[in-house]
Amino acid sequence: MTAITAPAPTLADAVFPRTRVRDALLVVGFAGLTALAAQLTIKLPFTPVPITGQTFAVLATGTALGWRRGLLSQLLYVVAGLGLPIYAGGAHGWAQLTGASGGYLVGFVVAAALVGLLSERRQDRSLLTSIPAMLAGSAVIYAFGLPWLAHSIHVSGTKAAELGLAPFLIGDTIKLLLAAGIGPAAWRFVKSGE
Repeated sequence: MTAITAPAPTLADAVFPRTRVRDALLVVGFAGLTALAAQLTIKLPFTPVPITGQTFAVLATGTALGWRRGLLSQLLYVVAGLGLPIYAGGAHGWAQLTGASGGYLVGFVVAAALVGLLSERRQDRSLLTSIPAMLAGSAVIYAFGLPWLAHSIHVSGTKAAELGLAPFLIGDTIKLLLAAGIGPAAWRFVKSGE
């Protein structure tokens, strides 16, 4: 029989005293970070999916907040984007959520939760464990984004990967590595201040 252990504190827990107000502010703040990162947009002429900074923000959200607050933060971002111009390039509305990029948006919610869960299991403490955690989060985003893209623009899975994965691999690898470095670096800083 294995013992169930409590989740490890996240970066947010290590830095700020835990209160409901603090949790709410962190959820809103990281949703805002994702909205800001969404405005770093490069449109490519051959695909309906833009390059953005969102994936970095999503991975950082999970790392800093853990699974519950990470999920809530990205859910808030997705829901707020129905009425506010906070999706990529200032887009908003139901048509955006159900359009070509909609699966990626839904994937953000699940990816932040997964990375947050891994963070609560101390996978954000070293680069060797943080990189696979970020890779898992990125894979979740694509697992939701690519089938949705294929369905929304009526193309095959192969064509969806050509339009919604291949052009983003280099940039997403860079964002993944940057996000993977946040946890270990921040934990070193937190421990040095103890």
